[in-house]
Amino acid sequence: MAHPSVADRLARLAPDQRAAATVPDGPVLCVAPAGSGKTTTLVARIAWLVDSGADPATITALTFNRRAAQELTARLEAALEPLGVAAGRVRVRTFHALGREILRGDGVAVDRLVDRADLLREIAPGLSGATLGRLDTAFSRLKLDLRADPESAGRDPGAGPVVFAWVAYERALADRGVLDFDDLVRSSLERLEASSRLLGRWRAACGHLLVDEAQDLDRSQLDLALLLAAPLNRIFLVGDDDQSIYGWRLADVRRVLGLASALPGLRRVDLVTNYRCPGPVVERAVRLIEHNGERFAKRILAGPSAAGSLILAPAADDDAVRIRRVLESWPADGSTRAVLARTNGELRPAVAAALELDLPFRAPGVELLVESPLVEPMLDAVAATDPALPLLARVAAWTSAGGGDRQLAAGFLGWAAPYRDLPAFREAVMNTRARLVALRRDDALLTLATAHGTKGLEWDHVAVVGMEAGRFPSRRSVESAPEPARALEEERRLAYVAWTRARRTLTLLYDPAIPSPFLLEAFTAEELGLDAVPEEPVRAILAR
Repeated sequence: MAHPSVADRLARLAPDQRAAATVPDGPVLCVAPAGSGKTTTLVARIAWLVDSGADPATITALTFNRRAAQELTARLEAALEPLGVAAGRVRVRTFHALGREILRGDGVAVDRLVDRADLLREIAPGLSGATLGRLDTAFSRLKLDLRADPESAGRDPGAGPVVFAWVAYERALADRGVLDFDDLVRSSLERLEASSRLLGRWRAACGHLLVDEAQDLDRSQLDLALLLAAPLNRIFLVGDDDQSIYGWRLADVRRVLGLASALPGLRRVDLVTNYRCPGPVVERAVRLIEHNGERFAKRILAGPSAAGSLILAPAADDDAVRIRRVLESWPADGSTRAVLARTNGELRPAVAAALELDLPFRAPGVELLVESPLVEPMLDAVAATDPALPLLARVAAWTSAGGGDRQLAAGFLGWAAPYRDLPAFREAVMNTRARLVALRRDDALLTLATAHGTKGLEWDHVAVVGMEAGRFPSRRSVESAPEPARALEEERRLAYVAWTRARRTLTLLYDPAIPSPFLLEAFTAEELGLDAVPEEPVRAILAR
């Protein structure tokens, strides 16, 4: 007979959640759309396993990031306390934390992890930020997706410059006796494959293995999970193919879609209700994502009590004006709110709007030129120019002489225009910096974030800016991809993720002259306020 706390927990679940939480042992894929209560289901399943006789020390839950691990740990401790399970008995780890634990237990020194960019700068000074970014992605692909061997690659004369750069990087790691972040997964996987003793120990600790965000796993992470779960395969994977948005981090939606071939006898259970979003948001987000070909056929319903609205906001004004209008429209009732965009750069107008309205905000990924440590030295450099010249002429003279950072110099020209002299300009810059310091707050109700940074988050009111052709979907991301059609599907999933963060209202901002093809897929021309459907949508992007 179930413990009263577990019986009560299961009774409070919806039928689809309860069916997933109590599915018999074996390989299981729980398809969990946005807002469907996947963490609630995971907690209930672990409580049910313990109540059914599973030793807590044989249960391991793997999450995609630290924030998810912390949330799951806190909720699990509360759920398991009535069962007499001490905190920490059920292992909850990120993949990298588990890899670190495996390596440390096998005698590997893991206290010194090197930052890849720092080591690359050391062995190859002068690399640009863009080059460092490209090498970082390429090296991760070689280590985690291809699981390449640096010694074999170094003997291949036709390997190419990126591979040779990686070989040099791997030698530098070995010479220093250090690991990088990717090695926590790669090296632990290699050691488990090489040692039956080590593998047996960790298979015992993962007798019941639960894996969150299965759609975001790279090849080595999935290989690690499957290796630990075998041969009994008491593995419970939770994921949503419609929320696979990290292709640039080596995720591939085809992995979760193809799990049945890797796990014979895989049972699929679906959560079908989005309890987070208002009905109109669910309806249009589903209509959008159903244009994707690489996805499971599924049913997604709105929760019976999900109240709220979806607002289409066509306007040709600049982003700062449009965003300010939305910020002013939201109620001053202590509700949470977010402005989301495709890129960090597109959030700068939102910062400007928050400054105008004196609104505290969180924008961890948004860096403004005015906040650069180079600002004061540049002001001092302009002060050293001919004081007889007007301010703009002084800034232009300094800029044309090649002074300072080029992007910041160009920004200086734009900032200086309204001011009569350098002291007034300096005062305005310093006041803006002081206001930014005062308004940037971790506890702010307003969040400014990219769509990529919103997974696992939700707000009462959400506005998505830049729902326009070329911006969302990103034309550059689609056109530069080796498989543009697949890149477009990932962009569509990214829009779906952004739209489904809203609990009460979702506002979509767009220029009616150039609406995003995603809007044309989710709404009619009449709903969008268009006289006719533009001829520029998806086919034109793919044809270029």
